[in-house]
Amino acid sequence: MQRKPAPRADVVFASMDRFDRTYRLYTLFSSGREARSAASLQADLGCSRATLMRAIAELRELFGTPLVWDAHSRGYRLDGVAPRVQLPGLWFSADELQALLLAQNLLSGLGDGLMPEQIDALRGRLMTLLARGGVAPQRAAEALRILPLGGRSCDPLIFRRVVATTLAGRRMDIRYLARSSGQISTRQISPQRLVRYRDNWYLDAWCHWRGALRSFAIDAIEAAQATDDPAQDIPQTELDAYFGAAYGIFAGPAAQRAVLRFAASRARWVAAERWHPAQFGRWLDDGRYELVLPFGDPRELILDILRYGPQVEVLEPAGLRAEVAARLRAAAALYAADGVS
Repeated sequence: MQRKPAPRADVVFASMDRFDRTYRLYTLFSSGREARSAASLQADLGCSRATLMRAIAELRELFGTPLVWDAHSRGYRLDGVAPRVQLPGLWFSADELQALLLAQNLLSGLGDGLMPEQIDALRGRLMTLLARGGVAPQRAAEALRILPLGGRSCDPLIFRRVVATTLAGRRMDIRYLARSSGQISTRQISPQRLVRYRDNWYLDAWCHWRGALRSFAIDAIEAAQATDDPAQDIPQTELDAYFGAAYGIFAGPAAQRAVLRFAASRARWVAAERWHPAQFGRWLDDGRYELVLPFGDPRELILDILRYGPQVEVLEPAGLRAEVAARLRAAAALYAADGVS
């Protein structure tokens, strides 16, 4: 079977521009009753007179928009007698359609295995809207790709309960597995917000058992049940101050400051990266790059430092430097039999 050739880019964008122009023309007329001259409409739409006439014809013939020529005002206006019509369905501009294309692909990566019926239904609607704008469904699926890495699977039922309870502003009883210790605890929490971080879902919540804010990995919640009690509401400023101060997913105060020096071979990449909102960086004369950032719990920061091996050196604090050095020595010991010293 011969494959149908893909639409040329200029044809696709021409269709989207036409769609956008018709929508904008309708907006110009629906925002007021005064007559508009052809010249002023051309200026607003940035098109030729022939293109304007085609757009007016589309509004009249395809959508039944009551546009009339007002000979006295020498312009076009909506008929004040005829009932005003709305364009069918949801209409978007060309830029908004391109944003929908990105959103459609993000949905494919963010909701893998979670709320599949709802995600598929929404994705189908987005594809329909894109098709209206001249974007072929197959092209929309292939043009952008999201590659999740290191994501852990969540129970779809638990995920839906967490989302519903958070949106409803209710407390929730959970059974939670702490992977660091292997211990399971039962506690009541007041969900505040869901966070997508490094391809995994987390729940920021007030823990009534601990009497403090905590972040829970949703994939580590083994059971969840909403209660009838309203959740304790924590101001967003307080949430941001607690969860955003330290490094990575570990919340709490950022009591320490790490100073990292990267080799020139990695400097350009690191200088363009955002490790923390409050980071500070500077170039050294020999091409190396020095990065300074706050942290509290060092576990995630250590893992990120170890990714760079010999291309980064921890200068401060002494405790962080010693811990990274110990990890590197332990890793090298695994290869001692191969003559690695």
